[in-house]
Amino acid sequence: MENLIEIKGVRHAYKTDAGPLPVLDGLEIAVPEGGFVAVVGPSGCGKSTLTRLIAGLMKPDHGEVWLHGERVKGPRSTVGMAFQNPVLLEWRSILKNVLLPLEIVPSKLSKKEAEDRARFLLSLVGLEGFEDKRPSELSGGMRQRASLCRALIHQPEVLILDEPFGALDAFTREDLWQTMHKVKEREPFTGVLITHDLRESIFLADQVVVLSGRPAKTQYVLNVPRTRTPTLDDLYTPEAAEQLNILRHQIQVAQGRTTEDAA
Repeated sequence: MENLIEIKGVRHAYKTDAGPLPVLDGLEIAVPEGGFVAVVGPSGCGKSTLTRLIAGLMKPDHGEVWLHGERVKGPRSTVGMAFQNPVLLEWRSILKNVLLPLEIVPSKLSKKEAEDRARFLLSLVGLEGFEDKRPSELSGGMRQRASLCRALIHQPEVLILDEPFGALDAFTREDLWQTMHKVKEREPFTGVLITHDLRESIFLADQVVVLSGRPAKTQYVLNVPRTRTPTLDDLYTPEAAEQLNILRHQIQVAQGRTTEDAA
């Protein structure tokens, strides 16, 4: 299967008063078209920097980022992004918040087609009937669902999720995990998830990439076999326990808490 996203030997450092601060060092990641990759690693290892590079919001110091066979040189309209903070505009209804990207990104949809699509997405994530509400009238989980719809409204090829469920309670988070699978079945995309939650990574992703400590390299890649859409019960199987143990060990290696070889 063709890789839609390719991170090739990416190195990047931030300028500080004390000199360059390296965050990525020869990073290599490939995501096949339609795939869903979760990226985990120690805090501050450059996970969010990676999302900005894929979206074209910044350029690497060295190496290349490719999307669909084209080198990324600037912001891409084919990328949708959802963050931990939904950042919905209080003076706009939920429907109009979802439609906001179409006011910025060129679209072939008519006004009616755009509204119909927004209503469809809101219905898909369980927000039918809340289109005219303001963000303050919704719970945190509902606002995050609206944020997901906004990220998908322009039918992006790539959806980047930067810890979108990190601030939610455990029950709401698990409910949204299931919603994500439902959405991906109806609205196919190639996904990149940044998360600190290892259970979330194996539930949502086909592949989990563990980054080393800063400056980050690709330390380990765990493939998560899929024969069907998972249920929450699958997180309590021996297979899931083994996957989580592997990832926990790799995180310990990345944090320098074990002397064992990362491989």
